[in-house]
Amino acid sequence: MNFKKLTGALALSAVVASSLVAADTVKIGVQAPITGKYANEGQGIDQFVKLIVNEKNEQGGLLGKQIEVVTCDDEAKAQKAAVCAKKLVNAGVFAVIGSYTSGATQAAQTTYYRSKVLQTSDGTSDDLIKKKYWTFFRNSFPNSAQSDFTAEYMVNTKKYKNIVVLSDYSSYSTGLGDATEASIKKLGGNVVFRGKIKSGTQNFTAMLTKIKAMKPDAIYYSGYYTDGGLLRSQQAQLGIKADFIGGDSNDNPDFLKLAGKAAEGTVLINFPTPDILPYKEAKKYLGMYEDTYNMKPPSIWAVVNADGLRAIMHGVEQTKSFDTKKISDYLHTLKDYPGITGPVTFRNDGERIGAKFMVYSIQKDGSYKVVGQ
Repeated sequence: MNFKKLTGALALSAVVASSLVAADTVKIGVQAPITGKYANEGQGIDQFVKLIVNEKNEQGGLLGKQIEVVTCDDEAKAQKAAVCAKKLVNAGVFAVIGSYTSGATQAAQTTYYRSKVLQTSDGTSDDLIKKKYWTFFRNSFPNSAQSDFTAEYMVNTKKYKNIVVLSDYSSYSTGLGDATEASIKKLGGNVVFRGKIKSGTQNFTAMLTKIKAMKPDAIYYSGYYTDGGLLRSQQAQLGIKADFIGGDSNDNPDFLKLAGKAAEGTVLINFPTPDILPYKEAKKYLGMYEDTYNMKPPSIWAVVNADGLRAIMHGVEQTKSFDTKKISDYLHTLKDYPGITGPVTFRNDGERIGAKFMVYSIQKDGSYKVVGQ
């Protein structure tokens, strides 16, 4: 065989080998903060995805194909999220789970849309749905749903007279803070101050000293646990007696560590915590997670992302296809799919509907007590 024929044969065999691998496997991406300040959340998402995938592979795979998980660490940063999106698309994934933050999710959205790659995220910013990308599905619930619930609790249940609303500058936190302020005012509540902090500042005494002079009876914080725990601790150090209410992203074990003794009495508003989810699927998969990793999920966010993955796999099986448009069309009509976090129903714009929130009070031992729903 001459050189040209030999190289041609080698090239053909490489194509055939590649086709065989592609025929036997399918790739799902995870875009999450595996490192950085939200690492425990990102790692929880990655671990839960791999748990679900391993189960499916042991059952024979997805339409007979073994699933390979490709993980990209976006550190919850928009720039790195955009890089992750390109890497995962180039890796050949047909769907991506993530990211954890709305900002990182949004930074990757357009790339996935243009590449016809499905994306499901726990990001709660209402902006994530505005472009109406057929590739995007929210596996949690939007800020607007949480803000109405929060305002109802603060204005009508607790009857707070002077409320401070704080956020950081991220799209998620700002959006939730603004929506909550608007919901409070719609109910006739009084927001005495709407402020913003720079995430990662560590020392918030200047802002808190300003707030102390306003004599609020409630401080609501819509940002992440990494700052929320410090805010709560420093509030106590300054002797500010106001109740502290944290939005959903304060619900993390590290909030307790950062707040220290001041964590007691803190109120958090979020979906039902994993340990009290009453569904059959919750008991099964949360038990599997704990058996596999010798720990509980860091928060509800790993669990809702697992539901996003399970919904996509269900769509593949129902359409008997990896055609992402066909899967998307099916998911837009999905109703009451039995999720770990409860029935999963998507609206025709990819929004998950049927939000349910709970109010938790942190006890002295760090446990949660349900005080409202």
